[in-house]
Amino acid sequence: MTPTTGTDGGVRTVIDAGIGTVSFYDPRSNSLPGRVLEALAAAITECAQDPTVNVLVLRSDGDRVFCAGASFDELLKINDAAAGQTFFMGFAHVINAMRRCPKFIIARVQGKTVGGGVGLAAAADYTLALDNAAIKLSELAVGIGPFVVGPAVERKLGKAAFGALAIAAGAWRSADWARQHGLYVEIFADIVALDTAVDNLAAELAARSPAAMAAIKQILWQGTADWDTLLAQRAEISGRLVVADFAVNAIREFKKK
Repeated sequence: MTPTTGTDGGVRTVIDAGIGTVSFYDPRSNSLPGRVLEALAAAITECAQDPTVNVLVLRSDGDRVFCAGASFDELLKINDAAAGQTFFMGFAHVINAMRRCPKFIIARVQGKTVGGGVGLAAAADYTLALDNAAIKLSELAVGIGPFVVGPAVERKLGKAAFGALAIAAGAWRSADWARQHGLYVEIFADIVALDTAVDNLAAELAARSPAAMAAIKQILWQGTADWDTLLAQRAEISGRLVVADFAVNAIREFKKK
C-alpha cells in the first residue's frame, strides 16, 4: 500500500459509507514518534465526533509490521523527565481517545507488533490479525516498562498474561497465543482473508444502531473512568526511567543491532 503521507509518514483518515478508516505510517517499521501519536489521537477524536461515521477501522500501512512501538530515535532525544512524560503522554492520549470514542473500533493487525502497538491492538474493541502477527512488550529490555499501555493490555488479556508479556520482554508470543488470551478475536492465513473479514464486519456495524453500539461500548469500558489520571501517572514513571543511564545505554545498544 502507498505510505500514508509520503516518506516521513503520518496519519490519514478516509470516510466512506459510515466507516472511518484511520491509517498510520512511519518508515521505521511503523514506529510511533510524537507527531504520529498526536495525529492519531486527533483523527480518532474527529471520527468519534463525526455524525457520518458509525464505526472506525484502525490500521497501519505496509504489509509487514503493524507497529514497532515507540520511536527509539525520539526516545534518545529526550533530555529530562518532563520531556519524557510529554512523549509518553502521546500514547495516553491515543488510548484515551479510543476509550472515549462512542463507536466501535476495529483494529487490523497485518504483522508483528511491539510495545505501544500492542497497546493499540488492546485498546481497540475488536481486533483481527494475520496468523504471523506475533506480539511483544519489549520495554523492560530497554530499561523502562509497559506502564502507559499496561492498563489497556491488562484489561483485554488479564493480569497474568500481561505479566507474562511484561516480564519476558525479549520473547515473542505467537498470534495464536494472542488469540487464546483475548487480544485477537480471530486470525487469518492471508491478507485477502483478513481484509475481507475487516471490510465485512465494518460494513455490518456501519448499518447497526449507533445508540445501541454506544451503549454496548460504554458497558465494555466500565471501570476505566480514572484513566485520564492513571495514564498520566504511568507516563510520569516512563518519563523518569527513559532518561536514566540504564535506559539511555540500553536503547543505544539496541539501535546498534
